[in-house]
Amino acid sequence: MLSIRKILLATDFSPACTQAYFHALKLARLHAAELIVAHVMHPVGESTHGPDYWRAMIEQIRPVDGSIAVGHALLEGEPARELVAFARANDTDLIVLGRQGRHDAGFDQLGSVTEEVLRNAPCSVLVARLPKSREHLARLSATAHMSDD
Repeated sequence: MLSIRKILLATDFSPACTQAYFHALKLARLHAAELIVAHVMHPVGESTHGPDYWRAMIEQIRPVDGSIAVGHALLEGEPARELVAFARANDTDLIVLGRQGRHDAGFDQLGSVTEEVLRNAPCSVLVARLPKSREHLARLSATAHMSDD
């Protein structure tokens, strides 16, 4: 039987990562696994926000179900490399990511972070995606947000 004791949920706070959270939460409950919520920030000086901001953001992500053990990890550096290193160092059984890929020329492409984690992870990786209708809304939202700048 598949044994999942520790789940690493990587988040960049996007809609796809919210979808990944629901998958990770369901699996943590089903396997009585610890859920670790991680965010990888840009190095200090390159980020618009400091570590205190990001720590506060990830610590807000908590299951309502108190029976699920939850931890938080704020990492710094290149996202895929840091997530893989964290998973390896902490005996992670499953990494859960949101799909941030593009849809070009009639086929889906994974985002670069997702692809690198899939190639190098020391454990299984679950890539969660938004339902089709939500992907369209997320793209529209991102386009509208970019035009506000």
